Order: sequence, then C-alpha cells, then structure tokens
Amino acid sequence: MQQNNNKWDTNYEWKVVVLLALAFGFVGMDRFVIGTLWNTISADLGLDPGAIGNLAGLTAVAWGLFAIIFGRLADRWGHRKIILTSVVLFSLMGGVTGLATGMTFFILIRTLLGITEGAYTPTSFTAVAVASKPSRRGLNQGFQQCGVALLGLALAPIIATQMLNAGISWRMIFILIALPGFIFAFLLWRVLKEPKDTQGAEALGVVQETDDISFGELLISYAGPLKSYNVVIATLALLGAMCGLFTMAAFMPVYLENVVGLSLGEMGIVTSAVGFGGFFGQFGWPGLSDKLGRKPVCIIGFAAAAACLYWFLQIEAGVGALFVPLFLSAFFCFGNIALITGPIATEAAPVGMVAASIGVVVGVGEIFGGGLGPIVGSFVVPNMGLSGPLYVALYGMIFGFVLSLFLKETAPIKTAATNPQAIDESGPVA
Repeated sequence: MQQNNNKWDTNYEWKVVVLLALAFGFVGMDRFVIGTLWNTISADLGLDPGAIGNLAGLTAVAWGLFAIIFGRLADRWGHRKIILTSVVLFSLMGGVTGLATGMTFFILIRTLLGITEGAYTPTSFTAVAVASKPSRRGLNQGFQQCGVALLGLALAPIIATQMLNAGISWRMIFILIALPGFIFAFLLWRVLKEPKDTQGAEALGVVQETDDISFGELLISYAGPLKSYNVVIATLALLGAMCGLFTMAAFMPVYLENVVGLSLGEMGIVTSAVGFGGFFGQFGWPGLSDKLGRKPVCIIGFAAAAACLYWFLQIEAGVGALFVPLFLSAFFCFGNIALITGPIATEAAPVGMVAASIGVVVGVGEIFGGGLGPIVGSFVVPNMGLSGPLYVALYGMIFGFVLSLFLKETAPIKTAATNPQAIDESGPVA
C-alpha cells in the first residue's frame, strides 16, 4: 500500500480507467447489438420479433445474479482473476452468438454472456474506484461506464446496420465485434493491480480478505451491504433506471421500424441517440455530482429522463425530431445509472464491502429492472402494441424519481462541511 503522503499515481489511474472503460464498452456492444440485428435474425431463423424482450430480460437476470455473487467474491479473491477471466469469456460468448441456429441456442449463449458480464461489472467498478483520486471518483466511474453507451448503444446500431447494408452477415458481425475483448484482456493482464497495491483502497475500506470462513458464513455475509440505508435506496432507485433504460433500448429498433415506419438506416441513426446521449450522460453527470452533490443531481436526472421520453412518444415522424428527445432521455437516465452504481453505491458501502455493495445495487437493479422490465414489455405488446414497452420504461423512470427523494447525501464535497476529517481520510493529494 502506498502511503498517503505520496503523490497520487495518475499514470496508473488513467491507464486502468481507460482500459476498463474500453472493455466495458465492448460489454455493451456484445450485449446490445443483438437488438439492432434482431429483425434480420428473426427473419432469417423464423423467430418472433417480440421475443427480443424475453431474450434481453434473461441476459439481464443472469447479469444481475452473478453481479451479486462475484461482487462479494471480489472482496475476498481480489480483482485481477475475476476481471481477466470474465473479459475473455464474455468476448467468447459474444462471438459464439454468431453460431446460433434457434431460440434455444440464443437463450443458452446469451445467459452465459450475462453471467460473465455480470461478474465483470462490480469488480471493474471497484477497481476504478480504488485507482481514482477521491476528488475524481465520480468523474472516473462515470467515464468507465460511458463506454457501454458509446460503443453498445451509439456506434453499434450504426456499425451493424452499415455492415448489413454492405452484405456482411449478422453471424460475422457478432464474431468481429468480439475480437477486441481479447486484446483488452491482454493489456489488463499487464497493467491491473490488486486492491492492496493501490493508493485508494485504504480510504474506501477495500481490502482482500484472507480469513477463512465457512460457506454458510459467506452466504450470510451477502446481506452485509443491506445494512446500509443508502445501499437499499440506491438499489430500488436503480431498479427504476434499469427498467427505463433497458426496456427502451430493447424495443427501440422494432418500435421505430414497425410503428414509426423508419427505414433500416434511419432506424440505426435514431437508435444511436440512446448511445450518444448515454455516453455524454455517463461521462458528465456523475462528475457534476462531485461538485453539486449526489442527491440533487440524481433527482433532476430522473425527472428529466421521464419528461424527455414522454416528449419522444408524442412524435410520429422525422429522424431529427425523434433523435433529440431520445438523446436527452438517455443522457439523464444513463447518467443516473452511472451515478447510482458508481459513487453512490461506493460511498454507501460498509467497510470492506465496496464490491459487494456495488454487486447488490447492480444485481438487483439488473434482475428486477433490466431483466423484468423488458419481459413486462413483451407481455404488454399484445394489448398495447410495440409502443407499450416504452410506457413501461417511462413508469420505471418515474419510480426511480420517487426513490431518489429519499437518498442521503454522501459526496465528499458535501460531507466535508459536516465532517472535517472526510477530506483527510479520502486519500492523498496530487
């Protein structure tokens, strides 16, 4: 452990943040490109276009469950083995998706994809937290997460539709986008440190546990994060944000093509608004909370996301007219997801349980928001049509707004006013 009187290791900080952001970006691309390709896939294999909601939901449930499991294990095993293994495996699962021949294969391989990406998520968020100077914690955790929006939801629809128009098969597209993950795994193998070797671990209470405990004691310890008030509130608020974002993302391509009547190319452009808006939101919104506080930024984010999605649903045509409100809704919704799973969950964690707390927040949000949200969306399609799932997303954002009103403020700049020791304990000054 480096001493607190040393200059902050910004070289390691930015290497880790950038590499984990790029890897997380390809998590998003592997996960979300299937939505853009689904009309083509379902026509090729004779599958139901509405089944994408169930498939997205199953991936999210697996992601959430294993985020909880591996978040706690990361506190015991360290970061390297979980991050490196999961990057290799989720890249492999993404590529193997291109070999699918029917719905059973899709269900199996996308569930395995969710498992491996779930293991990566809380562990990588904690790795960024311990590498980050405390005054940049929100900014860095937001930057790491923005890769999902940029690559998975902004560039993936454009790249995938252009590849399809160029005659590249949907099978080859899955294989091509999986390849960079193996490169990132190699680079992380060379750079990434265990928490005990970083400057930020002590301040956050991130330690690699070495004591022997029974399996029963390990299971009981999973409830530890729920002793924190803010972990419980953040978990419920994230449920609303995940329901809003992932239901919207799963159904947006089929809604734009089948309800609004856009062409394949136009659909790709409008759908990319979710990614571009999410990229800027995840990059800037948590950083803004470093200055203004976590709670007010979270409340504003939910209110604005819901208002912009409602605006979007009133528009019947026009690429530009559809792009703007969708961009803004994704900006605020994605920004809040990064804010809640990053600094809010990190600062709410009991001592020694940062990865476990992030795992609980992400896991429950994924299972009941990102998982059940799209499934409920598929359920309402027969009665409400393909616009119905977007109203499910809207109600999720409203639910998140209500829960965010009950958060307690934890931003260092705010808590320092009432606890003068907060700054001294937060780490060395560069």
